[in-house]
Amino acid sequence: MKEIRANDNPVIRQFRELSLKKHRDRQGRYIIEGPNLLAEALRCEAALGQALFDAQALAKSKELQALAHRIETAKLFAATVPPQVFAKAACTDTPQGVMAWVQKAQWSEAQLFSQEGGNIVVLDRIQDPGNLATILRTADSAGFAGALLLKGCGDIYGPKAVRAAAGTLFRLPVLLCEGPEQALGLLRRYRKRIFATALDSSLFYFRCDLRRDAAIIIGNEGNGICEELLAGADQKITIPMKGKTESLNAGVAAGILIYESLRQNDTGQNTEE
Repeated sequence: MKEIRANDNPVIRQFRELSLKKHRDRQGRYIIEGPNLLAEALRCEAALGQALFDAQALAKSKELQALAHRIETAKLFAATVPPQVFAKAACTDTPQGVMAWVQKAQWSEAQLFSQEGGNIVVLDRIQDPGNLATILRTADSAGFAGALLLKGCGDIYGPKAVRAAAGTLFRLPVLLCEGPEQALGLLRRYRKRIFATALDSSLFYFRCDLRRDAAIIIGNEGNGICEELLAGADQKITIPMKGKTESLNAGVAAGILIYESLRQNDTGQNTEE
């Protein structure tokens, strides 16, 4: 394994650059940190690039040593760096001893819509990285086919989103759309039934058939779903609210709807039946 000691080493500079979105976009790469994410990347055969180990942490941790052995066996680049250099390259306040950059997955339209009857979650200008990651991770956990992200969504490859997604970005097909027209065109082409969450709807979500070929739209945290998507939806649905709050967090709302789809598939019916 190589040893890097200087802060101005090109490898260290690249890691620092990837903490910024403009460099992630330009290079098509993003950073993962911690042994769990690195192990998941190896398991999913993600396109791993260079890996850095905190030399001090590596000497003390059998888990990190095992990961280092796997990386070297796979003939990937790995280097040890002093703790102070590692800390400056890391995106977290409490580094976990290892980080690597990963090439962004280039998902195709065919991959997103390859699952027969597969459900899709559509995100309309979701900004918060925690919400983004929560929704994608929930969709992955419930067996959704993938996600459509409209222009205006936050960066799913930012450090906070990557950590919260917990490996989802390695395996869940995610396609970016320029706007509502493109998203609606794709969904109609693949005969998805489009459900838009709307506060003014009187149709409760559990009275809709969400078992297959459903596209569930989740709107912006402050403004909801845009007018074009609302107008293009097959049905507008709502989650009943009994308390005094006006709306639910976007990630929570998405989780309710996504897992209602899973419930209906497990039981074979919705409550309307």
